[in-house]
Amino acid sequence: MVEEWIEEIKRDCPPEALGMILVHNGIVRASSKQGQPVRGMKLSYDHEALGEAVRRLKQTEGIVDIRAWINEGRLKVGDDIMFVCVAGRFRKDILPVFQELIGLIKTEIVKEEEL
Repeated sequence: MVEEWIEEIKRDCPPEALGMILVHNGIVRASSKQGQPVRGMKLSYDHEALGEAVRRLKQTEGIVDIRAWINEGRLKVGDDIMFVCVAGRFRKDILPVFQELIGLIKTEIVKEEEL
């Protein structure tokens, strides 16, 4: 999926506006933030809120594309939780948008329960 996204972005975005593509792959850890063992997680998310966040952040100066995919259901350790891809001109344009989107996903869009 991510390789396809990168190929599409490189093909479809204006080369003068594309200098960096940053990718995040969140995975299910074997331990909680507190260090307790985790067998997996139940995950759901607000599809509409994700779409709105992506649409809004794509309007940011210096950003040419954003892609996001979030897994749902019962996940086991090692499963992919999400992929996020932000493309644009420079690091200074991309990093704040990348951090904002992942922060929104983690705090407002995704509901997760560790098992």
